[in-house]
Amino acid sequence: MNVILILCDTLRRDHCGPYHGGRPLSQVTGDGQPDWVVPTPNIDRLAERGTVFENAYCGSHPCMPARRDIYTGRLEFLWRGWGPLEDDDLDLPRQVSGPPNQSLSRAGVKVSYLVTDHFHLWEQGAGNYHMGYSGFEFIRGMEADAYLTDPVDFPLPSARYRNQKVERHFRNVELTRRRPDGSLDESKWFSAQTFSKAAEWIDRNHTRKDFFLHIDSFPPHEPWDPPERFVKMFDPRGYDVNEYFPSAPYRPVDESGLTADQVRHVQALYAASVVHVDECLGMLLDALDRHDLWKNTLVIFTSDHGTFNGARGRLGKMQTHLFDPIAHIPLIVAHPECGHGERRSQLVQLVDLYPTILRACGAPIPEGIHGVDLAEAIADPSAKTRERALYGVFGQGISMTDGRWVLHQAPKPENEPLYWYSYHQAKFLRYDLGEYEPEGRRAVRHRPYGDPTWLSDRSVDPNEEVNLAGSHPDQLRRMQRQLAEELDRLGAPPEHKARLGLGESE
Repeated sequence: MNVILILCDTLRRDHCGPYHGGRPLSQVTGDGQPDWVVPTPNIDRLAERGTVFENAYCGSHPCMPARRDIYTGRLEFLWRGWGPLEDDDLDLPRQVSGPPNQSLSRAGVKVSYLVTDHFHLWEQGAGNYHMGYSGFEFIRGMEADAYLTDPVDFPLPSARYRNQKVERHFRNVELTRRRPDGSLDESKWFSAQTFSKAAEWIDRNHTRKDFFLHIDSFPPHEPWDPPERFVKMFDPRGYDVNEYFPSAPYRPVDESGLTADQVRHVQALYAASVVHVDECLGMLLDALDRHDLWKNTLVIFTSDHGTFNGARGRLGKMQTHLFDPIAHIPLIVAHPECGHGERRSQLVQLVDLYPTILRACGAPIPEGIHGVDLAEAIADPSAKTRERALYGVFGQGISMTDGRWVLHQAPKPENEPLYWYSYHQAKFLRYDLGEYEPEGRRAVRHRPYGDPTWLSDRSVDPNEEVNLAGSHPDQLRRMQRQLAEELDRLGAPPEHKARLGLGESE
């Protein structure tokens, strides 16, 4: 069958209708969230045709590590941080469609196609995630994309963004969205271009068999600048404020320098971006309706991770353990034959998309991957997936959940031994790498966040606000033993157990 994978960067699950059920955010997850309801009729529309997974988690964090999980079916963060695909990676598009640049007229050739506005896929430090596709469409100008250099006066949300990389974004959009009469063209916003281009590709290619279409939407990742009509849904002032923050600082709210009103406006910008993405998603769903593709197409909708956005008193991501607002993600899978309008409680992760997509496209699934094919779970609510989900950031603590209990195991203060397993440098998220050793690895000196080991019981504390590590020592030891077992099962480098102090108290 065909497969369409829709990945929306930094999408909080509580902002999606199938997860909030029409309730205000403050009643869904609370924890610093506003009282407004975020309408997402097109995500709801997809959920009516699909299966909503309640316990989906990220793996490697943040953006590009999560994508390598999807592209390879293996967790990246246990071996290295943010980086490109490796030469020996069996990346997803090539497994579907074979070597790129081959003739598409030859009988039996399947097609893979990427439509994206995600600049990180091209940026130094990653830069090659588009190469395996039969074709791709790159919508230029997002974030720090070195696109247009025309001398032009353009507004910035605040003078503080002058001479920073986000300045490029606002130069680009001034030159691409502004009509000659000075008005703004909503069709030129990034989400609108991404989903309209994807819909147009479907219009032209819907007769192909077993195609793989990947839509990688950078919004609702910052910088947030959705059309003002969406902002006014959550703040009547729209952009008529003294200054606004299209990219909030990644730090605690009380260290951000933002007032309570500015934080609420940041939350309005984020919610508005989600609603804008949802409206644009409708163009793609309309194309599936037009060509009656639901009968032979698997549609997957998800995100790489969430964001604190005021939760736990923080803005942005990173900074601390991968608590629920970051790690617990939306996942909706619309299968042509089963699971329609149903929900599943099994533990699933982004690495599971790799075998799920390959099976649906009729391609072989390589050995040695960490992902689980979700076909059986979609068909059967009692089907087994995984007992535990593991997730984290390279060089930081490692988190694990069994669906109820969550362990965030902090490293020892010295955070050693730690090694980087790649011949590629650490170019985007910086790490202090030593010289190459005979095994091809490099020693890493990296300061951990400094958070304590944390144990949560999501059955009574879904926001993970209370640390039970001290009051539940038996449960803590049980989870730590299971984490050590999971690291062994995955074939992770053995030094992680040493730097995390696992087994020292046994």
